[in-house]
Order: sequence, then C-alpha cells, then structure tokens
Amino acid sequence: MISRRDWLVLSCALLAGCRRKRFRKLAAGDAILALGDSLTAGFGAPKGADYPAQLAQMLGRKVINGGVLGDTSAQALARLPDLLAQKPKLVVVSIGGNDFLQRQPESGTRENIRKMVAMIRAADVPAVLVAIPHFTTGALLGMVSEHPLYAELADELDVPLLKGAWADILGDKDLKSDAVHANAAGYRLFAEQLAGFLRKLGLV
Repeated sequence: MISRRDWLVLSCALLAGCRRKRFRKLAAGDAILALGDSLTAGFGAPKGADYPAQLAQMLGRKVINGGVLGDTSAQALARLPDLLAQKPKLVVVSIGGNDFLQRQPESGTRENIRKMVAMIRAADVPAVLVAIPHFTTGALLGMVSEHPLYAELADELDVPLLKGAWADILGDKDLKSDAVHANAAGYRLFAEQLAGFLRKLGLV
C-alpha cells in the first residue's frame, strides 16, 4: 500500500512532468509569428536583415514579421487577433521595450503579456516569450540587463523563456545600430540563438 508521503512525492513528480510537457514539432508548412516592436521589425538593418527574415532562412519555413516600430505591449495586444487570423502554429512574443522607455506602469505591461499568452493559447498555439532589456544607468557602461518581469511571467504562465539574447546583443557596440537597436549582425545572432532555442524545445 502506498504511503501518504510516497503519494505526495508521486503527485509532485507527475505535476512536474505535465509542466515540462514537450511541444509538438511544427510541420514543414507551419508558419511562425514573430510578435514585437522595432527589434522585430528590424530597425537599424537593411531590408531582409531583420531577425524574422533571417530565422526563416535558417529554419526553411515561413516566419511572419509582426513587428511594428514604436509598438507598446498594449498596441501589440490590439494587433494580435488579426495576426492570429493568419494561422501561425507558433508565436514568439518579444515586446515591452517601448513600455520601459515610456515609463509605463509595469503592472500594465505584465497584464498585456498575460492577455497575449491567453489569446495565443485560446487559438491552440504554443507561445514562446523573449526577455527584453530595460535600460538602466549601467547600460552606459555596456551592462544591459533584462527586466525581471519576464522570468516571473514565464514561471507564472509556464511559458518557455529565451533569456540573455537581446541583453547580450544590445550590450555589444559591434552588434548595435544605435543605443537600443541591433544591426544586421545583431539580428542574425538573435535569429541563431532563437533557432537553437526552438530546436531545444523540440518545436523545429
């Protein structure tokens, strides 16, 4: 007969297993939606050097560029239903930098990202979250750090989180076109890191 303690241990293990569920690998014709702002749109690089375009080449599949210059999390949330109508099979959410630059309430950014993830899941599509830097005084010395809300939301919502990519790129002057945007090499490095992350998750 199983003891109460053993039952609790087994239950926790089963719950952990469910939490770490594997994703279904995308089929060859499945599209990926990249939702974001100017970092997704590719500001600071020539046409075709944005990260969604470079990711499409690396993975050999369609990547929808849902990046809009200057977009806040609220604006990206408002655009999401029309983008989901294009039937992507994966959504990469990389948003929030303009919220920080405009000093918008953190609570609003959190809630907007929660709503994005809920909307994506309601469409029966997996979501991947990308951590975005917030520019503190340390950024002047090349020390770019990610806002902690992304790690907290990823844990709360059980969403895979790509950490470190934008912070490393935007902390390297050779990979930037200006203080807050990557150049073509920076976008390529981000696409490489995202491609590796998606492969690790078993999505591609």
